[in-house]
Amino acid sequence: MRQLRRWTIALAAALLSPGLAAAQGPAAKPERAVVAQAPTGKSDPKAAQPAAAPPAAPAEPAKPATPPPQTPISEQIKQIRAQLDAEKADLDQREQALTHRELNKDDLALLREGIPPVADRLRQVVDQLGPRLDAAKERLNQLGPKPKEPEGADVAQERAQREAGVAEIDDTLRLARSLLVQSDQITDQISNRRRAAFTRALFERTDGLVSPSLWLRATSDYGRDLRALKSSLDDSVVQVQRRGTALNLVLLALAIGISVALYVGRRHIAPRVGHRSATDGQPTRFARVMAAWRVFLVGAVPAVLGSFLVGYTLDVTELLPVRLLPAAHRIVASLAFVAVVEAMADALLSPDRPAWRLVAMTDATAERLNRLILAIASVIAVGRTIEGLNEGISLSLPITIVTKGVFAAVVAVVLAEGLRRFAARAEEADEACLGPYIAAESTTGIGGPLRILGWIVVAAIGVSALVGYIALSSFLIDQLMWTAIAAAMLYLAIASVDAVVASALQDDSRIATTLQANTGLRKRSLNQIAVLISGFVRVVLLTAAGVLLLASWGVDSTDLFSWAQAAFFGFTVGGVTISLSTIAIAIGLFTLGLVITKAIQRWLENTYLPATDLDPGLRNSISTVSGYVGFLLTLALAFSYLGLSLEKLTIVAGALSVGIGFGLQSIVNNFVSGLLLLWERPIRVGDLVVIGDNEGYVRRISVRSTEIQTFDRSAVIVPNSNLISGVVKNRVRGDRTGRVTITVSVLRNQDPVHAAELIVGCAKAHADVLKEPPPRVVFRKIGDPFLEFELIAMITDVGSQAKVQSDLNFAVFKTLSEGGLIPNLGPGSSIVTVQGLDAMQDAMGQIARMTLPGAVRPESRPETRPDPEAERRRTPETVP
Repeated sequence: MRQLRRWTIALAAALLSPGLAAAQGPAAKPERAVVAQAPTGKSDPKAAQPAAAPPAAPAEPAKPATPPPQTPISEQIKQIRAQLDAEKADLDQREQALTHRELNKDDLALLREGIPPVADRLRQVVDQLGPRLDAAKERLNQLGPKPKEPEGADVAQERAQREAGVAEIDDTLRLARSLLVQSDQITDQISNRRRAAFTRALFERTDGLVSPSLWLRATSDYGRDLRALKSSLDDSVVQVQRRGTALNLVLLALAIGISVALYVGRRHIAPRVGHRSATDGQPTRFARVMAAWRVFLVGAVPAVLGSFLVGYTLDVTELLPVRLLPAAHRIVASLAFVAVVEAMADALLSPDRPAWRLVAMTDATAERLNRLILAIASVIAVGRTIEGLNEGISLSLPITIVTKGVFAAVVAVVLAEGLRRFAARAEEADEACLGPYIAAESTTGIGGPLRILGWIVVAAIGVSALVGYIALSSFLIDQLMWTAIAAAMLYLAIASVDAVVASALQDDSRIATTLQANTGLRKRSLNQIAVLISGFVRVVLLTAAGVLLLASWGVDSTDLFSWAQAAFFGFTVGGVTISLSTIAIAIGLFTLGLVITKAIQRWLENTYLPATDLDPGLRNSISTVSGYVGFLLTLALAFSYLGLSLEKLTIVAGALSVGIGFGLQSIVNNFVSGLLLLWERPIRVGDLVVIGDNEGYVRRISVRSTEIQTFDRSAVIVPNSNLISGVVKNRVRGDRTGRVTITVSVLRNQDPVHAAELIVGCAKAHADVLKEPPPRVVFRKIGDPFLEFELIAMITDVGSQAKVQSDLNFAVFKTLSEGGLIPNLGPGSSIVTVQGLDAMQDAMGQIARMTLPGAVRPESRPETRPDPEAERRRTPETVP
């Protein structure tokens, strides 16, 4: 068949060669003749000799065919190449723009915004071409390596086409990857320049408050600043006269009136809407959280709306000059800022309603902390307002520096005074205690670490303002308030999540009851689900708070999302690509495989194998082997998805075997034994086991050893290899039921059936003795003076074996004693009287009483009279 295909190709080439030669001209005829004759292979070589123009043509008889023409690039690859060329031009333009040194942060942000879409498109190209390249290489590998000897024309043509396809896909993929690296490099350059500019602006030093030159320059520019102020006022008057129509004035007056009404009304509405009454007793966590949200929203939202309404009206009416609008916006924003801080402090601290307080602290601490927060917020608001006015009026730079520095110093002083009062309060509490000093937990609500951090912030703000780092001091103040607000919001959000989840799932609520009834979930399972939901939401909230805090420190959110995306979709460390998404999918596949394996194993154990004639031992072996096989297949599937082939795993296993051979046998033995213990679970945490001479409860199973706590509270560390290779008695392997055995002896002259009934009755009356199997009595021995019985009872918990055995001993002894089945050896026992030995008996009694400690001598013993009632109770036996 292959020979027929060759002859067909040769015939077609021979028929087409004259037309092609005529179209190409005379110069192409010799070459076409060679191409036409080459595929025949076995044709007459003399026919081809006239067509060979150069004399050296016969010197290459080993090449029967020239390579086929290069396969043209496919249309899809052409489109991808065009897309890559456009992306390259865009990246080159951005990289060229980065060479300019006069770029500000806005220019850098603009350059940064266009890179993520480019990178996403390049990743899509890489993801698209990667599988295609692997498939093309796989098809090329099916042809095998290129032989040294000539191969058939069809195979050579197919090989050339596949090699050309692999080459074009590979070249395009390399180009896309190089452009992706270029985009990452440009992103890093922009981020580095932005961080450098941020750091340079933050640590820019000017004259500090302690510098006389700063105050001299500020006073010298006094006249200029007055003229700038007068100019601003004149411009404002002119702007009002020009834009002060009746409609604009009415709109502004209406906006100011509504804003004032909102500001004043919120103070009267908030206590009513919050529903935080002092007579409600101790409210629940959910009620306190909901009340805190109401107080915060009612206190903050009206203020924010009023400030926004005034600012928006000023923008629309244009009653102020353009350069004074930012100052006006900063004034109304400062008022809203103070209102928001006040509402947040009232919601969390609740100074006047201790029962509704979310944060655990004393009343004095809550009141003092509330005043400190409001004082700092007010100082910051006034400072930011004056700074806005300075910028709008265009005051001199020394005045601006003095303003920022003075207000930074005031904030530091206010914060220091608050910390001093907290420290004084703590000292007063310590001195009021009697007795020696004992370190205890802080009851002020502001612990030692927080006070130390506060003093560090005070020192940083104050020193920065004094020595000339005004920008740094202002930045620290902004971060102080921003961090406090973010922490308060985070605390309120976490408390809300915990309260909502707890009230919905962890209590006997309607939702929890409905879920238990409809899904069959137990209450413990719902509690676990609630904990998982709460934990997941906490992680999300903490991540969001971290992003907000990092953004204020100059870290762009785009960079954070890029890092997160790189971490999720793959990042390279030391030539190894780590992808969290791939790991998550592999874990999902592994979990799904385990579930399927368990389902198959359960089907074998419960459905299929019981229907066969196999013995139970073989059934158990088949079920166990199927579990191990499924586990190994699932593990291999997960590893293959991660890109770990069996060859790599074999190399790792070989390296481990070499390490084991150099002295790690015992460690690896214990490690593998620990894995077997955790997997097969012959013993579990909490089991009562007997290992050699030690008996106790399993407290911890690690990969190296197992800890057992004995009944005398001693800890026994047992290597895991001993548990695997040794004999271990597990008293609770199947269940926690135990067995109690009691030996009982009764008089020989008693009825054994009646005695057994009494003993069994004592066991049945005990609450910890199982009803099924019932307790039973075994007649062990017929002795000379006694009959020996053995009580066997099954109990609910083997851990209470000693207690149940003791209770049964008490009950059996009491029952048999009351029934007369156990001889009474006390004072009421029978006395045997032997006639004729009275004198000897009295003498021996006197000798015994004299020799015993504390005995009474005969001459000192008081005279006693016989008791007739006691004499009647005696049952003397007479021996002749």
